[in-house]
Order: sequence, then C-alpha cells, then structure tokens
Amino acid sequence: MADESEASGGGAQNPAASWPERPSTDYGFLERALGDASADAFVHVGDRFDDDMRYLTRFSGPDRDFAFVFVGDTAGGDATSTLCAPALFEAQAKREFPGDEVRMENVDDPAGERARALLDEALGGDGTVLVPQGVPHDAALYLERAGYELRSTSAVDDARAVKTESELDCLRRVQRATARGMARAETILAESTADGDELLWEGGPLSTERLRRQVNVTLAAYGVRDAGNTVIGAGPSCADLHFTGTDGIAPGETVLLDISPRGPHGYYGDLTRTFVVDGDGGWERRAYVAVEAAQNAAFDELDAGAGVAASTVHEEAAAEIAAYGFSVGEEPGFTHGTGHGVGVSLHEAPSLRADAPLEAGMVVTVEPGVYDSSQGGVRIEDLVVVTEDGYEVLAAYPTGIVPQER
Repeated sequence: MADESEASGGGAQNPAASWPERPSTDYGFLERALGDASADAFVHVGDRFDDDMRYLTRFSGPDRDFAFVFVGDTAGGDATSTLCAPALFEAQAKREFPGDEVRMENVDDPAGERARALLDEALGGDGTVLVPQGVPHDAALYLERAGYELRSTSAVDDARAVKTESELDCLRRVQRATARGMARAETILAESTADGDELLWEGGPLSTERLRRQVNVTLAAYGVRDAGNTVIGAGPSCADLHFTGTDGIAPGETVLLDISPRGPHGYYGDLTRTFVVDGDGGWERRAYVAVEAAQNAAFDELDAGAGVAASTVHEEAAAEIAAYGFSVGEEPGFTHGTGHGVGVSLHEAPSLRADAPLEAGMVVTVEPGVYDSSQGGVRIEDLVVVTEDGYEVLAAYPTGIVPQER
C-alpha cells in the first residue's frame, strides 16, 4: 500500500514533480488477435475523445477523426502500425505515436478513406479486417465497399483491462493527486462550523459548489484536471450518484465526495469518502459501519489475488451490507456494483459483477455504498491493482466519518 501520510497530506507530494514517461503500447495483442481470427489487419477510426484510439496511438489530438491501421505479418512482410493524422498535427503525432509510421493526410479526406487507401497498399483490396465494436459506421462502409470483410473484435478492451508497469505508474501518480484533492475537502469540512442549519467556512456558507471549486484548484496544482468528475453531494443529493450541482451543506448530514480527475497521459484516478460534520450517530453512522464492513469484505476476497472471480468480490460486499439490514439492488440500500475497471476510461473492464477471474495487473475500484434519497448516502471507494498474490491500494487514504485536518 502507498504511504498513508503522503496520500492524506502529512507527506508532501511535490506539485512540480515531473510525470512518468508516456506509456507505450505493445501491439503484440493485435498480432495474436489477427492470428486467432485468421485476419489480415486491424483498423480503428476516432478522435481524441475516443479512449480506444488514445490507448492504441497515445495521440492526444485532434478533435476530428483520424485513423490507426495495423497490418499483420500474414500479409507477407513484418507487422506494421500506422497512424494517419491531419498534417497540422505532424509534430505532435510523431512525438506521441509509439508505432512504426505516421502518415500526414489531407485534412479534408475522411479518416475511413485514408485507412482504406493504406490497406490497399498492403493488401491490394482483399482481406479480412478486424475492427472494434465502436468503429464509426462511415469508416466501416469505406472498408466494406472497398472489398474487405470486417469482423468485430474485443482485443482492445481485453488489452486495456490489464495494465503495464508504465500504466500503473501513471495511475498511482493520478491517484496520489486525487488524494490531495480529497485532503483539501476533508480539511475544509473539519474547519467548518455549524450555524443553525448550515455550515460556515471562512466567513460564508459552505456549499457543494464552493467545496468542489477548492478540490479542483488543488487537483490542478498537482497536474491533473477534474474533467467535470468532482461529484459532491450533501444530504439527499448524495443518493444522486453523479451530482455536480449546487447544494447547501448542513450540520449532521452526509457529504459524499467522489473525485475522479484525469492525468496528462489520459489515465484517471477515482477516490470516494463520506463525512458528517456534527453528526448525531443516527442513520448515517449505521450506514457508514455497513459500508466500511462491506469494503473490508471485498478486500478479503481480493487477498486471494489473481484468479478470484470478480463476481465474488461484489457478492461478499453485498452480503455484508444485507447483514446490516440494508437492501441490495434497490433504494434504500446498495444500488450499484462494487467496482469497475479504471484506466484511460473512468469506467472500463473489468466489472466486479462479471463471472470471469481477475488477472494480475487489472485495476479496479472497490466502492460499496448505501443510499436513501430521504436521508443521504454513504460510499467509500479506493482504487486497487490486482497482483498475483493479493492487491495493492494505489494511494491509501484514511477512512472515518468525522472529517480531520489533513
């Protein structure tokens, strides 16, 4: 586990420290996918908002479609990986793309047409091409009309689910920055004072929006951007799992903070804590105890490491929450899965509801929760990587319902 003092604010992470090198992508998984399917090439088309393209090319722009083409050695030569990018992005593409060749194309040519032309050079208009399910329809039509047989593949999703050491370095760094944002929020809550039915901080009412702005400033100082993912609810709005609105914060009600920023290489952090200022130990205390016990039950399952069925992690967490008298699958109670994968997407494979075994290198959230829209909500979430013989928390952060200065 990461050093708790560093994550919680006791040991300073230098905001000016350089980031790990940009992760590369080993295209061996595409060679294997082509071999298994007796296919000749792989093609994907998308823009910088397409996380599969971000993973395949490590290219962070532009906001219009570009193409990635991988031709296997079955075509008669060595396997080759090519990025077809608009000419205005030549320097950036050559700097960021880890593959064999960058081709600069006319910005007016459709990306699917550029991919088709490159395939024609290698395959002569005949062959089987693998594409992810998310390939744009127009790009698929360009390829099919040129005579290529298209087959869908999950190869990219499968490869993204298991992180390399360089990817884990990025995830650890983002998660440490996420913890600094959480520490800022917890400190503000600890410093706030009750005044009737509202909390005051530095001379004014404390709201979810005011707290969110403080978190986001801290995230920016540590080199990550909030990406619109700083979710903070208070009281009933805690039951809204993605609340980013403005709500006053009152003494005695739950304040749920789910912070999920994105780092410069595209990888996300994800951390959730729940606090109560001047609580009376009622519903929120019982819910917190149940959620904390559920997370510990999930960790106990993850202690087995690689090979444990993902679904058993969820089932044990859900069983623990049910043992405390809360419903599972409906409100009031535990209304979502125990966790999901995190990488260049905030939500990606694996799901802890799936029956498949977890593999070493998979990064997942562990985030049981209990919600009641008439009361509030409690969730505790940490980000872990599965190892051969257990798991590692990517950045430890203390738990506790009463906020402390960090």
